[in-house]
Amino acid sequence: MNAPANDMRRVWWMAGMRLAAWLAFAALIGLLFHRVTLALLVALAIYTAGHLFFAYQLHRWLTQARVEPRDGFGVWREIYTELFRLKQRNRRRKKRLKSIVGEFQASTAALPDGAVVIDGRGRIVWFNNAAAALLALRAGQDNGQRIVNLVRHPRFAAFLTGADQTGAPLEVPSPVNDADTLSLRIVPYGDGQRLLVARDISEQKRLESTRRDFAANASHELRTPLTVLRGYLEMMKEEAVDAGELAAWRVPIREMDAQSARMGRIIDSLLRLARLESEGLAQAQEVIDVPAMIRRLAEDFRRADEGRHEIEIDVENGLSLFGRPAEIESVISNLVANALRYTPAGGHVTVRWHGRNGAPRLAVSDDGPGIAAEHLPRLTERFYRIDPGRGASDGGTGLGLAIVKHGLEHHEAELVIDSTPGVGSTFAAVFPRQRVVADSAA
Repeated sequence: MNAPANDMRRVWWMAGMRLAAWLAFAALIGLLFHRVTLALLVALAIYTAGHLFFAYQLHRWLTQARVEPRDGFGVWREIYTELFRLKQRNRRRKKRLKSIVGEFQASTAALPDGAVVIDGRGRIVWFNNAAAALLALRAGQDNGQRIVNLVRHPRFAAFLTGADQTGAPLEVPSPVNDADTLSLRIVPYGDGQRLLVARDISEQKRLESTRRDFAANASHELRTPLTVLRGYLEMMKEEAVDAGELAAWRVPIREMDAQSARMGRIIDSLLRLARLESEGLAQAQEVIDVPAMIRRLAEDFRRADEGRHEIEIDVENGLSLFGRPAEIESVISNLVANALRYTPAGGHVTVRWHGRNGAPRLAVSDDGPGIAAEHLPRLTERFYRIDPGRGASDGGTGLGLAIVKHGLEHHEAELVIDSTPGVGSTFAAVFPRQRVVADSAA
């Protein structure tokens, strides 16, 4: 048995012996005066009064920081000593924690991003200098205020409470300057506390806008000379068919015509992508009859495919979606076109539209060659190709999945790709539950 346990037993054994000796002394006095019971009661009262006095000292010490207790007697001396040691350890721990908190605040204050500590009731506990500059917070005055009363945006309250289930950062205009844009992120920690991180992404937005404008302007400028070239190529094709001396030019002219057509598709895709990036969120939304849209597009693809593939559809009737029809149609068209392009003749392409666990899911599957796992993370990049040499022969632009990605982002949806080399691929778009519009009559 360890020494502290032995000391504790010794202290309480001595306390018991003192009580027994005190009562024995009282009983002896009582025998002398023939009042044993009275003597014992008086002795117990004195003993109890002494304990009450020491308990009173202990209570004063615990409730009044500046009051130090007098030296106790017996077991109370040991209690005072242990409590004093515990209090000293707590003071050292508190000092150490205060130093850690001070270092944390000093390091966080040096961050270029704004950081705001929010308690479980949404009140501001602390914020750094960057948060004061980005969110127009005032040191001292705004501490303890509810953050939703200071950052006024229609979606911020739902974003703060977690009702916004998209999981993406919230982009809001800066309270300081409406021309700037802030990206807000919530990091939960502790017992209901949250850390609000604000980042200025104005420059990034301006660069993206410049890139979109450049792509759109360049595409517009390229369209006119390309139209002229295609016109001359059409004339040359006709003359090559009629004139025998131009027969040797039939293959080169046909190849130039195919490549100019492909360039036209690339320009159209670039313009469509630029519109998605710049105007997508501004487009009007409505209830989309997705099953009817899939049936119509499947018929169009069957006619264009001329029987080279078998196109099947499996849709859940009555499951509609609230969104932008043009973008959803573009998503379906690009996924089906990709599946047909990379599936050998005689293969199968299946388009499914079902609700899974309350979330609508669009899946396009094929039994083509499949895709190796190392390529999957980069498939939605612009102009990314698994085999760069196939670009000119398959007629693709390398922009289809980039268009799909942006269209899904505008609907808070996620693109999930499952592919096995030699077996086939499935491209699935999973939409959030809040966009479901179920037809009760279906």
